Amino acid sequence: MKVGRWLHTRFRVENLEKSLDFYQKVLGLRKISESTSPRGSRLVFLQPEAGGEMLELCHYPRSGSVQVPQDLTHIAFEVENLESFGQHASQLGYPWSDGPHEGSNGSRFAFLDAPEGYEVEIIQKGHPS
Repeated sequence: MKVGRWLHTRFRVENLEKSLDFYQKVLGLRKISESTSPRGSRLVFLQPEAGGEMLELCHYPRSGSVQVPQDLTHIAFEVENLESFGQHASQLGYPWSDGPHEGSNGSRFAFLDAPEGYEVEIIQKGHPS
């Protein structure tokens, strides 16, 4: 038996508004839905304009502070131009935390620190040689 396509990844956040600001204004994700669960969690689903998997932000105040697992290293998004994106993110208060670096096949990548301690990789694809 196999699973179908990947649907979403959930990040628990303490400051939902600050996290929404980052994922919408810096990364350009669009809000798909927002609801409150029976347990009282506020749930917001976000998705890139290009579609695909969603990011679920979950704010559940009674859970205590967010502890990002050390082994959850990052999520990644593709951009057309790494330099332009880096300038945009920096102007909004999110400079690169690591990089840019050269990858394989001419790709380039760098990392941002999102609110709550989650790491986001931004990749500019290269051209296979």
